[in-house]
Amino acid sequence: MADVAEVLGMLVSQDATVAVAESLTGGLIGAAITSVSGASKAFRGGVLSYATDLKHTLLGVPEELLSREGAVHPDVAAAMAAGVARLCGATYGVAVTGVAGPEPQDGKPVGLVHVAVCGPGGRIWGRELRLRGSRERIRVETVDEAVDLLAGVLKANIGEHSG
Repeated sequence: MADVAEVLGMLVSQDATVAVAESLTGGLIGAAITSVSGASKAFRGGVLSYATDLKHTLLGVPEELLSREGAVHPDVAAAMAAGVARLCGATYGVAVTGVAGPEPQDGKPVGLVHVAVCGPGGRIWGRELRLRGSRERIRVETVDEAVDLLAGVLKANIGEHSG
């Protein structure tokens, strides 16, 4: 798993910024990033869109997509990531949506999580997770996976977007 300080270092070295859109993690990704000294050099902010309607009104996730698929879907995570990058004026948007439990939601099982990163030009990278364990464990592992996905994207983009 990637280290948050390492991810922030890559963002700074690429003169890039990040914003987060969180649902099931309720702010844990933003908290992890801002726990590192110097985070303000790369972290723009975020949106906690726990309620499904806020995914539409704040982040621009299409209402039709939410009504058809529910909040836990890869396209919803992708739209959330793009929406938060746009809203916060960030180079990268990171989003998570899923079911932490204890009960399934909208027919989706506990532990199903979608993570997405939106980068320059609107390019999307996504990851589907099937996590097990307690609600807290699912939330913490989601944070780790989101940071890890962003790290992989940043490593792949080294030199692509730096001055």
